[in-house]
Amino acid sequence: MDETPLPIELSASTRARIRQMRLVLKPLLHSLALAPAAAYPLYQTVFPRTPRSSFGGLPLSYAGWGGVPGASLGDIGDSGRDLVLYLHGGGFFLPVIPLLHLGFHARLCRDLGAVGFMPDYRLTPQHRYPAALDDCESAYRRALAAGFAARRIVLVGESAGGQLVLALLHRLRRLGLPLPAASVIISPVTDLTGLNALPSRRRNQQADPMVPHSALRAAIDFYSGDADRSHPELSPLYANFAGFPPLYFLAADTEIMLDDAVWAARRARAAGVATRLDIWPQLPHAFPLLARWFPEARQARQDIAGFLRQQLQAPPPQKKTRRRRKLAIWHP
Repeated sequence: MDETPLPIELSASTRARIRQMRLVLKPLLHSLALAPAAAYPLYQTVFPRTPRSSFGGLPLSYAGWGGVPGASLGDIGDSGRDLVLYLHGGGFFLPVIPLLHLGFHARLCRDLGAVGFMPDYRLTPQHRYPAALDDCESAYRRALAAGFAARRIVLVGESAGGQLVLALLHRLRRLGLPLPAASVIISPVTDLTGLNALPSRRRNQQADPMVPHSALRAAIDFYSGDADRSHPELSPLYANFAGFPPLYFLAADTEIMLDDAVWAARRARAAGVATRLDIWPQLPHAFPLLARWFPEARQARQDIAGFLRQQLQAPPPQKKTRRRRKLAIWHP
């Protein structure tokens, strides 16, 4: 597992857009993070549901699934298909941003020939942990109840959604539910115990072109509340990764949350989990969703699709059976 940035030369247009993000978007996010909690419900109305009836050539509809509202791509009633369950990011307080989240989700489903569901999980600060994770669990349970085999389900998430993917895997294993075929975790936050717990949180404060320190602090505080932040459902970095399905982490080397991905990938690999980690140079947080601005994002999505395709086509694991030793006292 290589932890050095990929040897990729960024285009001139990409470099220019990165500079623009650092000058415009990062200060904007800093201002949002300093706003009082009462303002956050207003932010959540800025991104209304899209009136479009399709994305990426797939029919789009909104409905409840397992008691959780969300967006479905394709016919999720067809349980014979592969299913991409996507957990969106947004600091646990922003809703689905259609052009980013649904656009990426639809293109990924199209690449895989799959259908998709993206739950509209409950948001902070109105609903703190474990509300969002409970909703994601309900959506996964509904997929199983609808007839989707776990080996035909993949979990994908970015940023806060990446944290939810890992937390959900931990919960599913604890509850004894079948785990999905694979998971992709993009620019996750995996340690909520302390703002500067990981080196890149300090090292990349200036270099990160998108996420300011203040935004990370606000997201952690609003979501965690008074809960124990070392719990694996809040800080998946401290989970026992043994038995997890294959994992694919992606991040950029200038992100303040770079080490959230790197250290989680190390722990997964040490636990015997098939783990891939790709570190891209200089790109912004959750860049695979930004294909409209960065041509490199299209390559990253193709890498993700290739990884998931390989895992979905893999034969199901064989259950190991233990031979019981026959003891003379049992069988005279």
